[in-house]
Amino acid sequence: MEGLSVVQANLKVYVDPSQSKNLSSAIFRELSPLLFKYDDAFDGVLLAYNVHAPENKGRILPGVHPFIAVRLEAKLLVFSPKADMLLEGKVVKVTEESIHVIVLGFSSAIITYEAIRNEFKYKTKHGQGLYVNRSNRRHVIKAGTMIRFVIKSMNEETLHIYGSLMPANTGSVKILEKFSEHTESVTINSTPKKRRSKEKYEVAQITEHGSVVKDAPSQNNYDRENKKSRRS
Repeated sequence: MEGLSVVQANLKVYVDPSQSKNLSSAIFRELSPLLFKYDDAFDGVLLAYNVHAPENKGRILPGVHPFIAVRLEAKLLVFSPKADMLLEGKVVKVTEESIHVIVLGFSSAIITYEAIRNEFKYKTKHGQGLYVNRSNRRHVIKAGTMIRFVIKSMNEETLHIYGSLMPANTGSVKILEKFSEHTESVTINSTPKKRRSKEKYEVAQITEHGSVVKDAPSQNNYDRENKKSRRS
């Protein structure tokens, strides 16, 4: 899925001196509120972090209420969705007007009827709404389906994504991956027939007399030798 990246960052955290005995816990308490929120500094949403605080790197800042400034080396997992990126998410609700999706377990997305290509037709089965592909009946989008869609736009404050199923490379992830595997298999197994027959002929020349013959003569040279022997 696009939009995910690991970022190396140098951070500075300010900790109260009273928490200096358990500095690791204090650092995590400062960083935890940043999770699952859009931050301009990261140009995205912080999903996870792994920090390393070098020893003896804390410095007490002077003032009425002094703090310890701790420099950190961190690896950050950032979700930075942009327009036209491909995302994957789990469908939680399907109606005739829209498809509702959860991305990475925290961000909601909606795909409206206008953003669903015409080859999908809305139906109801056992009281459950679903979209079925007209040309492939097995390509079904319903609650619980993992789908791949394109980002149209995003509200950074609410982390709400507006998606689209118009491109041909969008839809059920399971069906798309099966189609991709089938296409690769056909490409790998397809060998030109002319090339195969040529390979068989070359093998016959090499093994005809029970031994390996280097630079075996072509068929034209073989015919010329036969004609000469007949004349003689």
